[in-house]
Amino acid sequence: MENEKVIIVTGGSRGIGSSIVRNLATRGYQVACISRKGQGVEDAEVDYTSKDRIKAYACDVTDHQALVRTVEQIASDHNGIGGLVNNAGIHLDGPSTSFEVEKFNIVLGTNVIGPFVLAQIVHPYLCEKGGLIVSIGSFYDRAGVPKNAAYCASKAAIAAVSRCLAVEWARDNIRVVNIAPGFVETDLNRDYLEHEKFQEYLRSRIPMKRPAQPEEVGQLVGALFSENMPFLTGETIYLDGGQGILL
Repeated sequence: MENEKVIIVTGGSRGIGSSIVRNLATRGYQVACISRKGQGVEDAEVDYTSKDRIKAYACDVTDHQALVRTVEQIASDHNGIGGLVNNAGIHLDGPSTSFEVEKFNIVLGTNVIGPFVLAQIVHPYLCEKGGLIVSIGSFYDRAGVPKNAAYCASKAAIAAVSRCLAVEWARDNIRVVNIAPGFVETDLNRDYLEHEKFQEYLRSRIPMKRPAQPEEVGQLVGALFSENMPFLTGETIYLDGGQGILL
């Protein structure tokens, strides 16, 4: 069975990553949950029928040698690698007039370079029978947002990387898709999103009148893996409740 192969998910311990891990496991996939702590899903109960399908690995996506070792271990532990979800990311903001170059490099290293290197490492494994790489971008990739030059640049870059890999690796039967969520409510930003002023902004700017839930992102990622869509590659799929198209 195809879902005997493992799908690697970075940043899988909390928030969007946790939802992706749990959704894939519920669909019957083996999931390698990578996080810096290596403790697996931390922010939710995993259904008892899915627990045995999730294996945790400790690795920082900016440590490229550690990525090589971790992927080798994952491949050794499982019957092949069937896909990759580049979800791990960092959000640092600040005025562009004083934003430190070191912080800019940290954002790019985590959100772009790490995922690119991991895709390179996984490529030979996916070449065996093809596979899917999904990157979690952001609708900020096409927005001008004050104090977010580094983050917006990183998300635009991961979308561009996804397009390039899709073109180059189509001959290897590897598809690459970028998902760009809008505002997503997680335990890290819930208090901020619940401020009345921001609630008013959400109601005025998002046709759906609310932020997304992490489970909705996880559901889309799970569907991309479980549905047979061999002609879908190179696209950025916006999951923002219609915010990006509102005039």
